[in-house]
Amino acid sequence: MSESLQTVVVRFMTMNDVPAVMDVDSLSLPTPWAKRSFQYELTENPASCLLLAEQQGENSQIVGFVGFWMLVDEAHISTLAVHPVHRQKGIGSQLLLEAIRQGNAMGARLVTLEVRLSNQSAINLYHKHGFEVVGRKVHYYMDNQEDAILMTLRDLRERIAVADGGVG
Repeated sequence: MSESLQTVVVRFMTMNDVPAVMDVDSLSLPTPWAKRSFQYELTENPASCLLLAEQQGENSQIVGFVGFWMLVDEAHISTLAVHPVHRQKGIGSQLLLEAIRQGNAMGARLVTLEVRLSNQSAINLYHKHGFEVVGRKVHYYMDNQEDAILMTLRDLRERIAVADGGVG
């Protein structure tokens, strides 16, 4: 099956998905999560929601994932990654929008996140979906002391309507 005919579906992550998700994580992020972190988020953290993107077809494979924590009325994006081979195909947008939808359904009024100052492609993705820069955390990342940009999306329902083809 050609790649253009394959479908990517977003679904909730399960424990069986963790090894494949860890592979994507290790190829995508400078400080990937440990297996125990995924296990904790899936089984012990009631505030956690983990979603993944799975490419359907003869050789189904996990091509990305996103996680967020529901904190009162805020969905805080904890992680988002797309396998390097599958970037620039809209998968990051698909994951982000589904996280926004799920957060909205759980009562979120805003979505927040931190992103590395050097991760311009991620910053562009978030801007594309209506996130605004609201601050900066100096030396936030422990691996290299890089600053984090704080971003927030306030108009969840409008963003969902736009994504679903509405006028917002």
